[in-house]
Amino acid sequence: MSSTNIGLTSAAQVLASQPFNNLVGATIERFEGGEAILELEIRDCHRQQYGVVHGGVLAYLVDNALTFACGTVLGADIITEGMSVTYSTTARVGRLRATATVVEQGRSGASATVVIHNVMPDGTERQCAVGQGSAVVTRGGRSS
Repeated sequence: MSSTNIGLTSAAQVLASQPFNNLVGATIERFEGGEAILELEIRDCHRQQYGVVHGGVLAYLVDNALTFACGTVLGADIITEGMSVTYSTTARVGRLRATATVVEQGRSGASATVVIHNVMPDGTERQCAVGQGSAVVTRGGRSS
């Protein structure tokens, strides 16, 4: 698997430049070698009417985590092509950790799997969602 010359600091700047992420509040903790890890502290604004994290928040983490993981091998000029999410249990407190791993890479696209864990305040973890998807190089972009 090839890699790009983009580092964690640059990836964090890209994430910080996304207006929607400024609302959600995710951070990028790992960005290298076909893997990306995003984390999010659960806040009231992430919950739906039953007090659990809204599925859209989990889908957002799948989307961004898979695209950042693909960005480690394709470069920065990419967009999500498609994704799916399967929810396994609810999350209420603590933080969410989305770990994405590239499983296939071509010249103009890559695919990744994502596992989201709810990290509880006491440090215990439980899987709450899995996802998969692909990202493609944009017209103006290039693959490395």
